Amino acid sequence: MNYMLKDENAIYYECGYSCDNALYIRLGLEAYFITDSRYTIDADENVMDAEVVIDGDLYGRAQKILKKNKIKKIVFDPKEWSVSGFEKVSQNVKITFKPELDFSHKKRIIKSDEELKIVAKAAKLGAKAFKHLAKEFRTNGFGKDEYTLTHVAKGILGDFGKYTLSFDPIVAINHNAAKPHATPTATKLEKNDLLLVDAGLKYKRYCSDRTRTVQADNYFMFDTHQKYKRKKIQKAYDTVLKAHDNAIAKARSGMKAKKVDALTRDIVEKAGYGEYYVHSTGHGVGLDIHEMPYISKKSNTIIEDGMVYTIEPGIYIPNEFGIRIEDMVAMIDGKAVVL
Repeated sequence: MNYMLKDENAIYYECGYSCDNALYIRLGLEAYFITDSRYTIDADENVMDAEVVIDGDLYGRAQKILKKNKIKKIVFDPKEWSVSGFEKVSQNVKITFKPELDFSHKKRIIKSDEELKIVAKAAKLGAKAFKHLAKEFRTNGFGKDEYTLTHVAKGILGDFGKYTLSFDPIVAINHNAAKPHATPTATKLEKNDLLLVDAGLKYKRYCSDRTRTVQADNYFMFDTHQKYKRKKIQKAYDTVLKAHDNAIAKARSGMKAKKVDALTRDIVEKAGYGEYYVHSTGHGVGLDIHEMPYISKKSNTIIEDGMVYTIEPGIYIPNEFGIRIEDMVAMIDGKAVVL
C-alpha cells in the first residue's frame, strides 16, 4: 500500500521517530522520512526502516519522490494535513490522492504486547503521581486557587521534567467540576470541598489518563472509595462508581462499543441522572490521548483483545458540582483489565 503521513504520532508509529517538521511516505516496501537539517542527527540515529531525506522543502521533495516512483494512487488522512501543505504535494501531478479518515488510528487500534506493556507502565506511573499529588494537596493545597493547584499538578505529574504530560491537567473545585473540561479559576480549595482531578503522563510517548473526584478533607486519597458530607453528592458519586465498576466487570471482547457505553449509561439513567451524563463512556488511548476505539452510544466498533480505552462515566449538575471516575482498561483474554 502507498500512503503519506504528516501527524507526528502517526509517523512515530511507522518508524520509531518523529519531529515537528517531517513527512513520511510509504511506497510498498520502500519508505522515506523527510525532514529539515535541524533534525539530521536525531533522524539518522533513530529512524527505522525508512530512508532519511533532508530537505527544507518537505512538500516539494515529497512530490519529487512520488513522481520518480511513478505513483498512480496514494492514501492520506485529511485530518493530518493543512490545506496549503496538501496543495503543495498534490498540485500539477497525475496522482489520485485517496482520503481515508483516521488511517493511522485504525492501524493502531489493536496494541501489540510491547505496546500494552508500555501503556500499562504509563498508567502505573500516572497512578503513582496521583498519590504524590494527594499528599501535596493535603499538606499545602488548602487556601490555594485552581491556577496554583494546576501548576503544582503539572510539576508532580511530570516528575518535574522527567515525563511529558498527556494533556493539561484538569483541577476543578465544587461548581467548576460541573464542566467536563474545566479550566482553572480563582476558586480556592477549602476543607471538605469537592475536588476533581483529571490528568495523565506519557511514558515512551504513550499516554495515560485518570480521573478521581474526592472530598478534600485532611486525609483524602485519590481512590474510588469516597465519603461526602452532602447526601446529594454522595448519591451521585455512588451512581457514577456503580456505573464505572459495572462496565469494567462486564465489558467483553466481541461486544459493540455502544454496548459497553450502555453498561454505564443505563445505570446513570435509571438513577435519574441521564440528562447530566453529557459525554461518552470512554475513548481509546495510545500515542494520542484520544484515539480509537470510541466508547459511545452510537459506535458499532467491535471491541477486541488488545484494545485500550477509558471507562469514565460522569454526572455534571450545572452550578453545583461534577463527578467523574476514570480508569484505563486493556482487553485481555476477552475481559477488561484495569491498567
